[in-house]
Amino acid sequence: MTSAPKRRLEALSEQLVARPADPGTFENIPRIRHIAPDSAGPRVKDKVAIITGTNSPLGIGRATAHQYANNGARAIYMCDFSDQYLTVHQRELNTLYPNVEIHTRCFDAGDEAAVKAVVDEAIEKYGRLDIMFANAGIVGTNKIFTEIEGDQFMKTMRTNVLGVFVAIKYAAKAMMKTSEQKKYPSGSIIATSSVAGLRSNAGSTDYSASKAAVRSLVQTTAYQLAGTGIRVNAIMPGLIETGMTAPLFSMARARGTEGKIGQLNPMRRGAIADEVARVALFLGSDEASYVNGQGWAVDGGLSAGHPVVPGKLA
Repeated sequence: MTSAPKRRLEALSEQLVARPADPGTFENIPRIRHIAPDSAGPRVKDKVAIITGTNSPLGIGRATAHQYANNGARAIYMCDFSDQYLTVHQRELNTLYPNVEIHTRCFDAGDEAAVKAVVDEAIEKYGRLDIMFANAGIVGTNKIFTEIEGDQFMKTMRTNVLGVFVAIKYAAKAMMKTSEQKKYPSGSIIATSSVAGLRSNAGSTDYSASKAAVRSLVQTTAYQLAGTGIRVNAIMPGLIETGMTAPLFSMARARGTEGKIGQLNPMRRGAIADEVARVALFLGSDEASYVNGQGWAVDGGLSAGHPVVPGKLA
């Protein structure tokens, strides 16, 4: 057997090599088959996770780290370009979840060598990587496209797209590795996109283009990882109160117009980071075993229709 077919065989997921056992019957009807373990317990038990974009106290990254820790993760790497709050987050998680090993790393998400280094460290220390959440992102320029310089455009693309690309690249390689504890390749790679990557008017040109690229990346890489059991998905948040959007929420509260936030979506409100973190928890767990190559909108229904202002049709 040549090396390429051998590598492909070695990279096959457990579901393709060892089919789930026949669960038998109950009164002559087949019992329900299961791929994932019982969801009544910790949902990411013993998994090793890397999350980028975790510094913000209001952020999706921090909220996701709490969900992973609360659901039995073995180790979590909290990474960000800024380390202003990272050690605070680490102390909080150590207090709440003393059995979870929390590591903090400070680097630019678009720095390929730094991303490779944290992935290599996880493999060296734990022998596995189960979840990579490429969550780091910047808001972009907030300018009309005719006023955006090329280097400004590429700065947004570096963090929001290159950062996701290198995360997928090195996480996928790591998730291929097997051992006595992890006999088959597997893993979940999650990237933060945005509803701005679906339609216009939710962000600047550079930001929207970067988030559309993220959605494309998860689709193309999911297919190139066919058969490995490594899933790649994007979360596409709508209006979430995070460090990035905090000025908008603060301004609305100061004016007494907070009730207007999110008025164009059917939920008629903005969201908090934990509501997105719950989706990242599901996608990181084995319960999402058949969810792959998708962009999941977490937007209160905003992207389900063409938003209009009630009473302002004419």
